[in-house]
Amino acid sequence: MATTNDRWTLLIVDDSKADRTVYRRYLSQDPHQHYTVFEADSAEQGLALCQRQWFDAILLDFKLPDMSGLQVLDAVKSHHPNTAVIMLTGHGSERVAVRAMKGGAQDYLVKDSLKRDVLQHTVRNVVHQTQLRQQLQKNQEQQRLISNVALRIRQSLELQQTLDTAVAEVRQLLECDRVLAYQFDDNMEGTIIAESVGEGWVSALGQIVRDHYFQTQGAEDYCHGRKQIVADIHAAGLDPCHVALLDQFNVQASLVTPILVGAEQPQTRLWGLLVAHHCSAIREWRDDEVRLLDALSTNIAIAIQHAELLAQTQAALAKEKALNTFRSRIIATVSHEYNAPLTAIQVASETLNTHYQTLEPSIRERFLNTIEQKAKHMSALVNDMLLVNQAELSQLKLSPCPLNLSEFMAQLMAEQQLIAPSHHELTLSVRGDIGGFVGDRGLLRQVFGNLLSNAIKYSPDGGKVRVKLIGETTQIICQIKDEGIGISQSDQANLFQTFSRGSNVGAIPGTGLGLYIVKTAIDLHGGAIHLESQEGRGTQVIVQLPKTLPDQPSTD
Repeated sequence: MATTNDRWTLLIVDDSKADRTVYRRYLSQDPHQHYTVFEADSAEQGLALCQRQWFDAILLDFKLPDMSGLQVLDAVKSHHPNTAVIMLTGHGSERVAVRAMKGGAQDYLVKDSLKRDVLQHTVRNVVHQTQLRQQLQKNQEQQRLISNVALRIRQSLELQQTLDTAVAEVRQLLECDRVLAYQFDDNMEGTIIAESVGEGWVSALGQIVRDHYFQTQGAEDYCHGRKQIVADIHAAGLDPCHVALLDQFNVQASLVTPILVGAEQPQTRLWGLLVAHHCSAIREWRDDEVRLLDALSTNIAIAIQHAELLAQTQAALAKEKALNTFRSRIIATVSHEYNAPLTAIQVASETLNTHYQTLEPSIRERFLNTIEQKAKHMSALVNDMLLVNQAELSQLKLSPCPLNLSEFMAQLMAEQQLIAPSHHELTLSVRGDIGGFVGDRGLLRQVFGNLLSNAIKYSPDGGKVRVKLIGETTQIICQIKDEGIGISQSDQANLFQTFSRGSNVGAIPGTGLGLYIVKTAIDLHGGAIHLESQEGRGTQVIVQLPKTLPDQPSTD
């Protein structure tokens, strides 16, 4: 890499000590440029120096005792193509000059007629030309990199692939030791999610970084376009914690640009940082290098926006697909579940209509009860469908009010006892302070109505259904325990999903929606539900509800 300070480093390869002394004196008298000069009296010594040291220019004698100047030129250009070489000849042979220029020399000088101002001007000219070519090449490489990243954004919406490519190519172009992409979370902590690091240096990939500066004012500074350009981290007045963090990764110099998403919109979001580290030495970052990293940050921000838009679109499509599937299953369930009660209602009503006068009063009452119960079942099914649809569309809302849970539960149990077979016994016990409870009466009626109904329905042989209400300081615990068929371990994981039922229910009717409604309603209350069950040995459902709803004032 060419030197960037005011002093150039030159190498004179000439077997004549007198000539070398003249060239050194001429160069020391240059009023426009300062030099650090190395000397070699043979090709072997000169090439050895080139292996260890970068030279802005080499003054190379055409005739050397151990190798021709053209052979040395070829060796230098094969390893250091950007090094400027001026060939020195003992006579003004045009043939020698042509061979030298074809071999890669930038210019040639005739030793016998060499003058001080000619040497000074030639050295300055070839170094300037070489630096301009290098800068042009660097600019072309930078434009290529930016174009490649922009092309990848158009061709691929895989953000990680774009980041991995960007950091690798930026590190190669900047010739630095590490380039990384860092993503912030909501707390302005973050993770290094992409990295290209040179051999021998500590990898930072996957590291979670906590820096107090970003959590206080750093984020706002970077949102306004701040860049951090540090040539020496120990001499830049950085926060000691930040320096300690950089020291962990052997950083000597750093260049940081923000990745701002939505920069053209009213709300700019600091997504993360694009960072270049130099670890082997301190380093002065050039303006074109800062511009490169800044341009790449802009293109990466575009890639992030595209990836986020894709994710949102895919999520919307997935939700729409899920809703369509759900609606299809709803239609199938309604068709199936409505068929039996409709048939029963139809048969009962036709029988009453045709044979009413000849039927015994008790039989008439039985038919009328059948019509009433089946109608209630269909009404409950419609309510379940509406609740599930609202939940799927995230439209289910709470209407909170104070509730006396003891009276509320006793009423529900009385209703269930009326329709339960006579061989079921329902009991309620209360312990602790259950006062001061606030909840949605309608949704909780769905919750406990479903749980009580299940306890009875899935206990076909009867038995006790025990309900316990336990009042604690901030919550109410409700336990509902039956002696029914139980639930297998393999079925328990999916019970709270739509259309999920136990594999052992047999011909017991049900839609598979009840427990989904229960779980959704409890979640809205900020509560929790879990169950304990063994197949053939009954089930206990445990519901925990906070006394006060989230963001609701206490009623105490």
